[in-house]
Amino acid sequence: MPGPLTGLRVIELAGLGPAPHAAMILGDLGADVVRVERPRGGLDPAGGRTDYTLRSRRSLAADLKTDAGRDLVLRLVAKADVLLEGYRPGVAERLGVGPQECHAVNPALVYGRMTGWGQDGPMAGQAGHDINYISLTGALHAIGAGDRPAVPLNLVGDFGGGSMLLVAGVLAGLWERQRSGTGQVVDAAMVDGASVLLQMMWAFRGAGAWSDDRSANLLDGGAPFYDTYTCADGRWIAVGALEPQFYAHFLAGLGIAGEDLPAQMDRSGWPRLRVRFTEVIASRTRDEWAATFAGTDACVTPVLSFSEATRDPHLTARETVITLGGIPQAAPAPRFSRTPPATPTPPPAPGGDTAAILADWDA
Repeated sequence: MPGPLTGLRVIELAGLGPAPHAAMILGDLGADVVRVERPRGGLDPAGGRTDYTLRSRRSLAADLKTDAGRDLVLRLVAKADVLLEGYRPGVAERLGVGPQECHAVNPALVYGRMTGWGQDGPMAGQAGHDINYISLTGALHAIGAGDRPAVPLNLVGDFGGGSMLLVAGVLAGLWERQRSGTGQVVDAAMVDGASVLLQMMWAFRGAGAWSDDRSANLLDGGAPFYDTYTCADGRWIAVGALEPQFYAHFLAGLGIAGEDLPAQMDRSGWPRLRVRFTEVIASRTRDEWAATFAGTDACVTPVLSFSEATRDPHLTARETVITLGGIPQAAPAPRFSRTPPATPTPPPAPGGDTAAILADWDA
């Protein structure tokens, strides 16, 4: 695979969620990613359908519960740059492929560990999912309407605070290895990553500019000029007119720039502004408003479904959404000027590349 990570060898111990997503990103960018699957079909997160999160890699069959399977993986570890695993703490050690065993055969290995709670702490051994991890950080409490928190898909913990943190940690470990010649363990925990994502809110809170109340702040839907609104057809637009110059364009587009309205940052006037914005926006359809604000700096955009996103002119022009195997999906990102990645390869058959991998890696 061409791309900026061409030549990087990554072992992924098969799992679910953020670790495979991190492996996908590395593979999309050119790394030679080998997913180690259980011999009898491996995990099936897509329920019998093709899981395109498993694109851009090859698959090798090995039973880590046997001596032969463990020895095979350690032979690959000796030739690898990175290993990724998403087991609960202690599982890799019990299987004989923990950091100590892997560094014994390859001291330069960057060993990336992806968990929800982290490798230590009183909850480290407990089960959990994205919603649980972000619930302890303040993130879940802060998202949603005033009456209850909203579930923000599993983007904040699993991916924003999980896989992206793991990728950053692995790349930092590889950079440090260039100086020291030695690998290390990267403990990427979703609670830590979600907390890092919240740093701006922590900073605002420390400055007295953020309340623990939902829908009461500048960026959580509390401000009437940073929210979503229902249009005449029951669909929505997103409004992000924060700066004064953008807010002026917003009022002009609504046709109410000359009205006697409260000042933008006068919080006591926000309820009145919201009522007026709601009334005006409800008078036209979403696409009519999208046409009105197209090409302006009002920071107003239509709220699109997944299906609609595949037809959006801007995303289409940038090829942000591609089709692979007849399935629309995200294109590799970010973009690179000299070493652009190739089109991702489809997910492999579990264990289908074993012989080729052993030959290529001389293992």
